[in-house]
Amino acid sequence: MTPPLDDTPDRAVNPIFPTLRLACVPSPGKKAARPAPRADPAVGEAAVLAKIAAMPGPYRAMGERLHAVIMKSAPSLTPRVRYGMPWYFKDDKSICFFRVAKNYLTFGFDDDANLSLDEGPPHQLLGVAFGIKQLDAAPEAKLATLITKAAS
Repeated sequence: MTPPLDDTPDRAVNPIFPTLRLACVPSPGKKAARPAPRADPAVGEAAVLAKIAAMPGPYRAMGERLHAVIMKSAPSLTPRVRYGMPWYFKDDKSICFFRVAKNYLTFGFDDDANLSLDEGPPHQLLGVAFGIKQLDAAPEAKLATLITKAAS
């Protein structure tokens, strides 16, 4: 099949074969329609719960527990799947996420989280990501406090 001849001056023309139209160049003035973002938080939560259910054995239970801690600590957060991981947003700003690493679960805060250093020397480190091998009462309470603060 031969490509159509270029009979319209507003189309890009192949410099080697000027009579052939460049198929990969779109017509000027035509823009592709962008899909609307999902606004229904239930769809986001269903997707997050499905992503957690697909996690390997021990991480699935930790993911379910961590999801419950996040939703209890900051009910204003909206769960969504982003980059294939459970993420939690407040007013369309990303606050925190978690994912399965090789042999632990990573929980982290994003740039929009309300984190600040405690008063003291200016060289303090700010913990923004945590490796979790086991989620019991002590780390759960610490994470709940951090999540509540980050979402405020």
